[in-house]
Amino acid sequence: AYQAERNDITIVSAESIRDQAFTMRKGGYQAAHVDAALERLEDAFAIRERDRAVEQTGDAAWFAAARARATEILDRLIRPRGRRFRHVNIFTLGYSVREVDAFTDRITAHFQSGAALTVDELRTVAFRAQRGGYQETQVDVLLADTTSVLLAIR
Repeated sequence: AYQAERNDITIVSAESIRDQAFTMRKGGYQAAHVDAALERLEDAFAIRERDRAVEQTGDAAWFAAARARATEILDRLIRPRGRRFRHVNIFTLGYSVREVDAFTDRITAHFQSGAALTVDELRTVAFRAQRGGYQETQVDVLLADTTSVLLAIR
């Protein structure tokens, strides 16, 4: 898929690379090296997908779609702190509400005023566990969507 011609359609996408997960195993590859390779592939596929879409629909349509996705993200993040995502029950561990809210404030600032935020920060952010915290899946999906938008507008 990586070596395919620019306009060839493949079943591998930037999103499928971003969503890829592997089981840790003794004697396996070093996670940092695998992650770095996957990030480079994701970047390459995102560029290819952007170029293909721009070629088919034009710059204006591509950026309009990216703006629409950014607006959807902002619609969630303008919710009050502590209520941006669904909470897990009090006996279950979720992401730290305080840490997630602080990081998502940075995402909001980036989209609203151009504050610094990189794809690498989105890829590597980690939150402490908290009983009754935010549901991890919802937060992870928002981070993935934000990564897609940032890759789209690079």
